[in-house]
Amino acid sequence: MELNVINEQGKETAKLAAADAVFGCEYNEALIHQIVVAFMANARQGTRAQKTRAEVHHSTKKPFKQKGTGRARAGMSSSPLWRKGGRAFPNLPDENFSQKVNKKMYRAALSSIFSKLVADGRLVVVESLDVESPKTKAFAAKAKALGVADSALFIANEVSDNLYLASRNLKNVSVVTPRYADPLSLIHYKNVVVEKAAIAKIEEMLG
Repeated sequence: MELNVINEQGKETAKLAAADAVFGCEYNEALIHQIVVAFMANARQGTRAQKTRAEVHHSTKKPFKQKGTGRARAGMSSSPLWRKGGRAFPNLPDENFSQKVNKKMYRAALSSIFSKLVADGRLVVVESLDVESPKTKAFAAKAKALGVADSALFIANEVSDNLYLASRNLKNVSVVTPRYADPLSLIHYKNVVVEKAAIAKIEEMLG
């Protein structure tokens, strides 16, 4: 298939041949959902902790006598049934939320996302993303000319110091290299702007 390449003014300048296996494959919503859920789960940190009935502050004295009160019998106030009691199955700091994802599945999901972006007209290929100076105003003007100023993920072949400094203060804008174009970011932003030189890297990674 062919992708339209535009310049900094947003005008089409050329056509770029792209691999159908990456930018023209079938949309697989179930696979994308599975990969995104796994990606978010693998980013979780097991930092939360709850106390068991042995760890909560309590007395070992029997709360009230066994018989004659009409209440259910109780031996300790640390019971999980009681308010301020311990948890029966507490969350622990060493809890592991990670999910295994096969490389083949991950690449197929990214290819499906890129293909959907192309089909919806949300993927833009530009000649170059580099800027001459580390000025946010200059990069914001470039994003506005491309029509993606409100929300965009920029995938550059290489992120120079000027490009990084010029883009880091913009809201709803992120600049990454093809290696760090994760599935969550690709579906989060309204538009994806790819540098022409980065297309070959994406095809190499996912082909």
